[in-house]
Amino acid sequence: MSMITDPALAPDGERKIDWASTWMPVMNRVRDRLKEEGVMRGRRVAVILPVEPKTAYLAATLADAGAEVAVSFPGVMVHDDVAAGLAARGVEVFARRGSTHEEELGFFEEVLARRPEVVIDDRADVIRLAHTTHPEVLETLLGASEETTTGVLTLRAMEADGTLKVPCIAANDARCKYLFDNRYGSGQSTVQAVLDNTNLLLAGRRLVVAGYGWVGKGVARRARGMGARVIVSEVDPFAALEAYHDGYDVMPIEEACEVADVVMTATGVRRALPLSAIERLKDGALLANTGAVDDEFDVAELRERALETRIVRPNVEEFKLEEGRSIFVIGAGVVVNLSAGEGHPVEIMDLTFSVQALSARHLLLNAAEMSPGVHALPDEIDEAIARDKLDTLGLRIDRLTDEQQAFLKAWEAFA
Repeated sequence: MSMITDPALAPDGERKIDWASTWMPVMNRVRDRLKEEGVMRGRRVAVILPVEPKTAYLAATLADAGAEVAVSFPGVMVHDDVAAGLAARGVEVFARRGSTHEEELGFFEEVLARRPEVVIDDRADVIRLAHTTHPEVLETLLGASEETTTGVLTLRAMEADGTLKVPCIAANDARCKYLFDNRYGSGQSTVQAVLDNTNLLLAGRRLVVAGYGWVGKGVARRARGMGARVIVSEVDPFAALEAYHDGYDVMPIEEACEVADVVMTATGVRRALPLSAIERLKDGALLANTGAVDDEFDVAELRERALETRIVRPNVEEFKLEEGRSIFVIGAGVVVNLSAGEGHPVEIMDLTFSVQALSARHLLLNAAEMSPGVHALPDEIDEAIARDKLDTLGLRIDRLTDEQQAFLKAWEAFA
C-alpha cells in the first residue's frame, strides 16, 4: 500500500512519465528485453532515487518486466504528482514532498520490510540501514547498485573495514553514467535550475564552482557558455591544474567568494563552503549546491547567523545579515537540480537508468558468484548501452580491423 500525498494527482504524473518514456529509446529496448527474458518476474527490487519522471519510468520498466518494486526517497526531491502516477501503475511508493526526517526513515523501513533482493540506491542510504539497524534484510538481499559518487565512496569505506556483506555495483563509475550524467546532465540542469528559479541573467556574473570533478566540469562549461566568468576552487592539485588549462581562474574558496556573484558547490564533501567563506560574499550573491551531500554548505548555521530569513520566490530563500547584506539560497542547500527542478535531461537519464536496470539484472543473475564488495559494471554491458544509444541516434562509428587489434596486443611490434 503506497504512502503518497494525493492519489488524485496521478493523471498529471502519468503524463510526465509517458513524456519521459518517449525520449528514452535505450530504456525502451531494455524494457522489452527484460520482459522477454523474464529475469525480473517475481523478484523484489527497491528503488531509492529522487521521485521524478525519469526515475518513475525506471521503476515502471522494472514493474512491467514483472518485478515487485518499492520506491522511496526524502521529500525535498519528491514530485507528488509523479509519485501518484507511479502508484497508479501498481508500484508501491513511499514518498511525499515535504516529509520529515522521521517520516522518511519510516518510508525506508516500509521498503526494507518488503525484503528487497536488489536495491538501486542513492548515497548508500538504504544499504547503510541494512548493515546497521536492519541486519535481517541481509538474509535475502542479493546486492545493490549505487547511483552517486558519494554513495560509491561510502560503499568503498564499508568494504575497506569489512562491513559490506553483499556485492554492490558502482553504477556511478560506469562510463555511460559519469561521462554523461555527471557532466552534461548536472551541467545543464544545475545552471538551468538556478536561472529558472531566480529569473536572473548569468552573462557577466562571476560564478564560483567549488569542486572540479565531472559535475563541476559540467557546471563550469555550461556557465561559461552562457557568458559567466567562471572561477574554480579545488583541493586536488591535478583538478586545479586541469581547470587552469581549461581556461578558468583558480583560487581558494574564501578568496573566490570575495568576488563571486554566484557560488555552486559540487564536491560531495561536507562544509566545502564554510561559513567563513559565505561571510565574504557580496550583497545579492546566490548560493546553490549540486553535490550529493546536503550540507556542502551549512544552511542551519547560516540561518543562525542571519537576522531574518524569508522566502522571496518559490525555492529561493533570502538570508539577511547584520551588515546589510542579503544572501539567496536556491533549493534549500539540497541538490538544486532536483530540489528546485526536474533533474537531468531525459536523454541523459536514458543512459543512466539503462545502467541501473541492467545492473539489477546482472545482480539477479550473478550475485551468488560475486564476492561482497564494490564491483564495476562489466565492460560489455556498459559498451552495449553506448552502442544502443548510438544506434537510436542514427550514428555509426568505425571498428578496428583484425590487424589493428593484433597490433595493439603484440608487444613485439615495439621491439
